[in-house]
Amino acid sequence: MTQTTPRYDVVAIGNAIVDVMAPAHDDDISRLDLAKGGMTLVDEPRAHDLYAAMGPAREISGGSAANTLAGMAALGSPCAFIGQVADDQLGEVFAHDIRAAGIAFATPVRSGQPTTARCLIFVTPDGQRTMNTFLGASQFLPAEALDESVIADAKVLYLEGYLWDPEEPRRAMRRAIAAARAAGRKVAFTLSDAFVIARHGDDFRALIAAGELDILFANEHELAALTGCEDFHDGIAALADKIPTLVVTRSDKGAHAVSGGEHAHVAAAPVAQVVDTTGAGDLFAAGFLYGHVRDLPLETCLSLGAVCAAEVISHYGARPEADLRALVAPLLGE
Repeated sequence: MTQTTPRYDVVAIGNAIVDVMAPAHDDDISRLDLAKGGMTLVDEPRAHDLYAAMGPAREISGGSAANTLAGMAALGSPCAFIGQVADDQLGEVFAHDIRAAGIAFATPVRSGQPTTARCLIFVTPDGQRTMNTFLGASQFLPAEALDESVIADAKVLYLEGYLWDPEEPRRAMRRAIAAARAAGRKVAFTLSDAFVIARHGDDFRALIAAGELDILFANEHELAALTGCEDFHDGIAALADKIPTLVVTRSDKGAHAVSGGEHAHVAAAPVAQVVDTTGAGDLFAAGFLYGHVRDLPLETCLSLGAVCAAEVISHYGARPEADLRALVAPLLGE
């Protein structure tokens, strides 16, 4: 078991995606036959068609786990990311952005097709984001691309549920779990979306039963899909004794966590106006993990998550724009 002090707080494995975001109206969502508020996987021709139908757009590097690391880096955490981009312009954009945030990123680029992943996001006036994701090169992350020394050099390995869907990165994540376990590190997993659970729920339940996960992040809909419990509190009870730390978000109803028999709940942090909910769960995880790796009280970890989530939904994009460290300073006694 590794005894040295880890270099990184968190190393994450996730989709390396560039978000392309544009405002839209509800009639646009209907006209384009989109699933409002959800995430739909699309092929490259559909991605081209949707991009052509967008209004003026902004390109911002994204991906769920990468967004979480961007939040942690903004709080001052040393982090590393593992994800696959192609040898193309969007791949260069992603690599530049994540390194510019101070996050270590050394996964070799992939030559040839497909191109780097992108997520086309239509944001309606109510702040709902309708995501259409072309996974591209991100779904071809090979196990051989893992640097196990980096995994061993992080307090927590954080895995993105979205990336469990393609076979190749799923193998990579299983190998990463084994590497983290061998090094005596914790493993955190975010369920990402109910559609992922519909396809791979048995895998996730098996990981939980085998004691492979130390921290599980879910929203209330994902919790219901995983446990089969429609009642939120029944869902919590169904998992509370199976996961060392369970964290469940409920949008404007706040968030709950259970760890070692301790239960905690916090209200959603206030926000003047919800502009775009993209990345809310990702930044919540950032705040929670920042507190967790510092052994802060469970309620404080939840509060840190709530503040980070409130910041990111106050503007377009899934990366923080305000000074997160200043926003959470009162919670840290600074």
